[in-house]
Amino acid sequence: MSEVVDENQVVQASESQSILSNDSDKVDLNNDLKGSGDEQDEVTPYEMPKKPASAYVTSSILCLMIAFGGYVYGWDTGTIGGYLNHIDFQRRFGQKHKDGTYYFSNPRTGLIVAIFNIGCAIGGIAWSRLGDIWGRRLALVWVTIVYMIGLIISIASIDKWYQYFIGRIISGVGVGGIAVYSPLMISEVSPKQLRGTLVSCYQLMITLGIFLGYCTNYGTDHGYKNSVQWRVPLGLGFAWGLFMIAAMLFVPESPRFLIEVGRMEDAKISVGRSNKLPADDPAVVAEVEFLATGIEAERAEGSASWGELFSTKGKILQRTILGIVIQTLQQLTGANYFFFYGTQIFQAVGLPDSYETAIVIGIVNFASTFPAIYIVERFGRRTGLLWGAAGMVCCFVVFASVGVTRLYPNGKSHASSKGAGNCMICFTCFFIFCFATTWAPTAYVIVSESFPLRVKAKGMALSIAANWIWNFLLGFFTPFITGAINFYYGYVFMGCLCFSWVYVFFFVPETKGLSLEEVNIMWEEGVLPWKSAQWVPPSKRDASYDAEALANDDKPLFKRMIGK
Repeated sequence: MSEVVDENQVVQASESQSILSNDSDKVDLNNDLKGSGDEQDEVTPYEMPKKPASAYVTSSILCLMIAFGGYVYGWDTGTIGGYLNHIDFQRRFGQKHKDGTYYFSNPRTGLIVAIFNIGCAIGGIAWSRLGDIWGRRLALVWVTIVYMIGLIISIASIDKWYQYFIGRIISGVGVGGIAVYSPLMISEVSPKQLRGTLVSCYQLMITLGIFLGYCTNYGTDHGYKNSVQWRVPLGLGFAWGLFMIAAMLFVPESPRFLIEVGRMEDAKISVGRSNKLPADDPAVVAEVEFLATGIEAERAEGSASWGELFSTKGKILQRTILGIVIQTLQQLTGANYFFFYGTQIFQAVGLPDSYETAIVIGIVNFASTFPAIYIVERFGRRTGLLWGAAGMVCCFVVFASVGVTRLYPNGKSHASSKGAGNCMICFTCFFIFCFATTWAPTAYVIVSESFPLRVKAKGMALSIAANWIWNFLLGFFTPFITGAINFYYGYVFMGCLCFSWVYVFFFVPETKGLSLEEVNIMWEEGVLPWKSAQWVPPSKRDASYDAEALANDDKPLFKRMIGK
């Protein structure tokens, strides 16, 4: 939420055709802001009162309910890899060796695991307009229903792998919409000082879903040998969808959407509810008027099209590229290499029960996301991404080098080295810690903050579609790649992480502590990313502030990179 409202913006809104439904509120607000006589230039606009995080417990719980959409995706990620090793699943949907044993070929493995992500990419783009028409809450309800329809088709599969395959595509179409609207809605209803933390809760829910998915796989694999192994996890996914729909009955609608459709009193209630203030509080009225002014300006330019995402006006193209690249690089960290194929990787290093190790990975992933919620607001977006990329590079250097040179000292036809395997598992956990505390949540935070409201849903849909597409490519081709180069694959991800560090340094601005409207102003002013932490919103600047200095830099490249 924006903390301040510029006096001129409020006056301008009241003189123009404001969409506030209660004119007396505008008059009273402007009289309060203007003051009288010579004091007019010195009056301080109303600000949202600063409160400790403990004052926003209710808002945080409501945002967690929205973030539960991440749990739905995490549950699929945590369960699908285990299905491939379930005996009943192999018997029904796999292929048969000459000796009578069942298996999944690399193409079928890749399709069953990864086609879900193609559905997600389609769904993210297909439903991008839904939230602007129906509102964020109803959009989330609808895409969750689509996800549940796909589950029904998959659960009903008996022995035709392509029926299960079709069900996964449809489920993915639903989850693609959830992945757009959950972070988007959280970013619009949360207080600005907690926005990064609360958007990060979406990733927290993903990790919780992955962890509990691993636990469920372990339980069904050890307790059953029939279709319960995979149908129970799918059925639980249906239950999570029902919970998501029920949660939407309690969360507030986005105030930006409410203003856009002219429901001003509802917008005040939504803003007040998020900031623990009454709807008629002057700061709430000022906030709504400020949002209304921006929305009116965007509306005056006409409806946004997909082509506008590629316009250089207002640096929209630069933001589109940023969103696509950041979401792409999140996948190229290699995290899903472990999440999708963790059980198979750890079978390769000689563990008798790879499901147990997958649970350990799930625990590390889930527990590491809690410090991420603190890190994203305390240290900022840029700092977290830079340190996270550097840490993951170090982890992959060790993981890949040990896997290539020490895991099979006597050749692959002989037993693997237990010490080397333990080392690889240890650095896998270090890697997951680095990923979960930085790139996992921060990529969603950056995308949810970067686009102006006018193209926000479309921009987020396109950015997250890039995430799904790369998710598919990695999920599908990983069995082929690891079959050809085995643990040398780690060096590929290491190279991608080196590029990620460089990209973040030169192209990702710091948005910590800024309202969504202030982030838009910073982009339009052309602030250099490595100077963005010094940027001050126009309403808080003094005479000594030099905006030009933040948009230009004549330092040599090496001095920029070491911060001198």
